[in-house]
Amino acid sequence: MRDLHKSLRACCLGRLLPLILLLAAFGMGVRANAQTPAPTATSTDARVAALEKANADLQTSVAAAQSAGDNGWMLVSAALVLMMSAPGLALFYGGLVRKKNILATMMQTFAMMAVITVLWALIGYSLAFGENTGHFGFFIGSFQNALLHGVGLVPDKVYVTTIPLQTFMIYQLMFAIITPALITGAFAERMKFSSMLVFMVLWAIVVYSPMAHMVWGKGGLLNAALGGRFPTLDFAGGTVVHVTSGVSAFVCCLYMGKRRGYPKEPMPPHSLVLSFIGAALLWVGWFGFNAGSALNASGLATSAFVATHFGAAAAAIGWTVAEWIKTGKPTALGAISGAVAGLVGITPAAGFVTPLSALWIGLITGVFCFFMVFIVKQKFGYDDSLDAFGVHGAGGTIGALLTGIFANSVINPILGAGKATGVLEGNAHQLLNQAVGVSIAWVLAIVGTLIILVVVDKTMGLRVSPEDEDTGLDLSQHGEEGYHAEPSY
Repeated sequence: MRDLHKSLRACCLGRLLPLILLLAAFGMGVRANAQTPAPTATSTDARVAALEKANADLQTSVAAAQSAGDNGWMLVSAALVLMMSAPGLALFYGGLVRKKNILATMMQTFAMMAVITVLWALIGYSLAFGENTGHFGFFIGSFQNALLHGVGLVPDKVYVTTIPLQTFMIYQLMFAIITPALITGAFAERMKFSSMLVFMVLWAIVVYSPMAHMVWGKGGLLNAALGGRFPTLDFAGGTVVHVTSGVSAFVCCLYMGKRRGYPKEPMPPHSLVLSFIGAALLWVGWFGFNAGSALNASGLATSAFVATHFGAAAAAIGWTVAEWIKTGKPTALGAISGAVAGLVGITPAAGFVTPLSALWIGLITGVFCFFMVFIVKQKFGYDDSLDAFGVHGAGGTIGALLTGIFANSVINPILGAGKATGVLEGNAHQLLNQAVGVSIAWVLAIVGTLIILVVVDKTMGLRVSPEDEDTGLDLSQHGEEGYHAEPSY
């Protein structure tokens, strides 16, 4: 009986103890709450202020991270575009000439890296991107940014919003360097080095700067992003870089005449290996050229990156197949020429088209440039030494026109939200705008180049002497040789 009583008491305590503890805790909580004062207006304001500060700090951190990422990508892109000039273009052009002219040819590209840089700092950037509120503001910039005045380490909120304006300036400089260097392919092996320097400085001022301002500058006649009169879609330089350089190259080769012995004497490339390496470097560097033109590390940069690669690949196939059909053999020179042509053709379209459209643009451009080099050039007999016009002039022209056809507002609604961009999307008028932009580039390049050639020719002469041309520009212009024969013992 006593054991039963103990068991019942233990059972009751076991069940009641948790209840007792719970009630005690509740009582303590009630007393604690009774002793805690109700929040005042002052404490509430303090909490709100703290939350607002935390949110502001978060936004600042996010903006700083975005700026750092965008700036990093743009600096890398600038370096990639510079790599396109040297070693890319220097090797590509250097391998295509005869061995007695390799250093002179490479030196022409390298010289642009130095000379155009200084010119850009003095007045080039200002003429291309400086705001001009005068009567010619639609055509050329002002001198407000001469000597890089006002080009600092903060965004200007018009050209760029997340990167320093100085980053934008140096990135655009790389375009200004490679554009005149492309022209050298047309008069390779026959222009004096001193005359080339003067010609290029004048050309950068008279042709390149106005075209860059019209397409990309504030108040430019063709600027699609900032409300130009004829909004021309040119994402990375189809008209600004390739049409102007290619057409100017054509004028140069016609004005200067053919190389001695052309076309009777064979003048094959002396080293396709060098040209092959140069073309590969151009392909890689072109990602900075096109994807960097998004001016930030965004989805648009990704789209341009993909379009660039697809366009180059399709053009390489198009040129190779066309050559295979015509000659019976696919050549390495044809493949790399086709890839470069595709890169040229996709340049104006890179930030406006889908990947499949990029394939079409590349394929069409590759076949078209093959036709210009193998059919048109041979038919008319002009000596475009390294096919600067056949690839850049023709490729830039067809690429700019195809951009007006394939541009898609889903990729880039540059003309406004909800507005059709290209012909296939329902904006047939865009093809007319593209034609206007291309026509202005052609006229400016022809007239400007011809005037400069005449001035330089009459004052200091353009072409080397027949003896110097036979000797080779390496020795006659620079007193050195790219290759030395091994002595025989």
